[in-house]
Amino acid sequence: MNKTGVSMCAMLMPLALTACSGGSKENSKIIEKPDVKIENGMLTPEVLEAFGRISEAVPSPDGKTIAFTLTYENIEENKGNSEIYLIDSDGSNMRRLTVTAGSENNLQWLEEGNRLAFLRYDEDTKASQIFSINANGKDEKRLSKVENGIECFKISPDESRVIYSSPIAAFDKDSTLFEGLPKTTGRVINDLGYKHWDEWVTQIPHPFIADFKLSGIENSKDIMEGEPYECPMRPFGGSESFAWSPDSKTLVYVSRKFTGKDYVFSTDSDLYLYDLEKGTTENLTEGEAWPGYDTDPVFSPDGTTLAWLSMATAKYESDKKRLCVMDLKTRETRDLTKDWDYWPEQFAWNADGKSIWFVGYYQGTEPVFSINVETAEIETLADGQYDYGSIAPVTAQTAISLRHSMREPNEIYLITKGSKEVKQLTSVNKELLDELKLGDVKKVIVPTTDGKEMTCWEILPPDFDPNKKYPAILYCQGGPQQAVSQFWSYRWNFMIMAANGYVVIAPNRHGVPGFGAEWNRQISGDYGGQNMQDYFAATDYIKSRPYVDADHVGAIGASYGGFSVYWLAGHNEGRFAALVAHAGIFNTETQYLETEEMWFADFDLGGPYWDKENAVAQRTYANSPHRFVDKWTAPILVTVGELDYRILASQGMMAFNAAKMRGLETEMVVFPDENHWVLKPQNAILWQRCFFRFLDKYLKTGATESK
Repeated sequence: MNKTGVSMCAMLMPLALTACSGGSKENSKIIEKPDVKIENGMLTPEVLEAFGRISEAVPSPDGKTIAFTLTYENIEENKGNSEIYLIDSDGSNMRRLTVTAGSENNLQWLEEGNRLAFLRYDEDTKASQIFSINANGKDEKRLSKVENGIECFKISPDESRVIYSSPIAAFDKDSTLFEGLPKTTGRVINDLGYKHWDEWVTQIPHPFIADFKLSGIENSKDIMEGEPYECPMRPFGGSESFAWSPDSKTLVYVSRKFTGKDYVFSTDSDLYLYDLEKGTTENLTEGEAWPGYDTDPVFSPDGTTLAWLSMATAKYESDKKRLCVMDLKTRETRDLTKDWDYWPEQFAWNADGKSIWFVGYYQGTEPVFSINVETAEIETLADGQYDYGSIAPVTAQTAISLRHSMREPNEIYLITKGSKEVKQLTSVNKELLDELKLGDVKKVIVPTTDGKEMTCWEILPPDFDPNKKYPAILYCQGGPQQAVSQFWSYRWNFMIMAANGYVVIAPNRHGVPGFGAEWNRQISGDYGGQNMQDYFAATDYIKSRPYVDADHVGAIGASYGGFSVYWLAGHNEGRFAALVAHAGIFNTETQYLETEEMWFADFDLGGPYWDKENAVAQRTYANSPHRFVDKWTAPILVTVGELDYRILASQGMMAFNAAKMRGLETEMVVFPDENHWVLKPQNAILWQRCFFRFLDKYLKTGATESK
């Protein structure tokens, strides 16, 4: 459910911003930085929507300039808009490069840093196209005119070619059935994989290579022509799915070459080496040695070695990520992180080719590391109570990264090897943050019932007074294998919960990464097991704090966090006074058949519910939340999106109906135009208002002012 480490409930995705995004359609109004009023330092939903959202920080070839996108949302227009900004690498001279009503993304430097290429929705072609612009903001040109638009691209190092992704019609459509029926809305389905995340599969992305010139791209060729497979992989794959060799003669692309039932039951993606001159394709990771996800290929600076991320277990999309390297001459491979019980996320080669810089989850945070390619020795370059969400080397000694925490969204930082001190380069949200009263975040260790220790984050309200009593919230993470690190969310935001007077406890329960492979894997096949005992331990810890009103504690969560809320509702022995579940699994038997990436349910639930000889699967289904509705006692708020094909809205509707039939105080919020997340600004604000209105009603009644 969480696509190669991307959270099932997408806690960390404030927007659906990926390198494979085509941007939104333009209109005449340019969205600018909003003017928002802050009263008494209070973080409100409207203020939360006003934060600038930095992404895609890309250093120029000479390292002197950094290009990035900055997005602001407009509540009235009900959408956001990203623009390109530049800043000198010392943090000075920030300037805006584009002023458009469309959104720019997928940035790439050209002509030794004198120009930038990017994607933007084009009104003339009614599709997303490649544009370029001088670094001084002049001479903007549209470079492509692709009929179906371009979703992502990567230009070759010699700037003579470009590989891009563009959607083509899905295969196996019998047009004769629809002859003379132009107004029919029927779909004829003959295999699995007919819908994915939030769309019906009528198109799939394919990789095209074209000659690249500043006058335009030409001579496009589909290098997977005739193959009914997607590249990049839906829904999160982007330009990181392509890697050019330094000599521009070959490239590597990522694809999961399955269709139908095989597609929905497999995570086996592979790396394919394409020779431009010969027009040949070679699978670099085929066979039993590479049964899981293989993604994010990157050539070494000299082109002799390929690095990529790999998972060893088929169907297990949250397996430990391995940072692997391949000698392209001998095809010899090594797992650089085999002796490291954690795993990398984003990575990049250092300029000298001797080491790789990467970020990865580690003990509840996401530091920056460097690994020696020869010795596999790992060095910590930047850490602290933060998440570093990306890495882009500037020189052999420096790199830039997007850093955030529970107290602040992304800003750009400069990391210098050998110095734990990092330099903040941007401060786009300083004005807002300076006006706000934010809660403190502290790390606490809570014993678990299996004799281990669990890292939790405790978030306190602004102007915290230990002599008062506060209502509290247990935060249940989604994924289910997604770390509760120092993330900043634009919906599950701990600062806005604290601003509304709540103490929050956010545990890294069994099943999340960053605490070793054994801890991470525990949850698979054990829904309702040790991880739920961890939630009880965290709840009992926070209820024991002298400043917490133990009679007014709630539990909240989305996706697997929503499953957790439903499960806790039937087992909590009166611990909770209110519950909030978004996009949660209520009935695991129906979830096994309803979800579209079926490998996840098959692996994580243990197998099909009709396999009566499968003890693991039978334990899972015996622990399905819907079986314990008779023990539900607490009021519950259910929220769903009707475009959610990962966990169908019907799961939440069943839970709401069951609670109503039980006579419980219950509310439901349905978003017909949202998927697994709530992304549109006005919907996001409505969600926050319903969230706090509900919790305040049941958790703030009767709260005392002193001990």
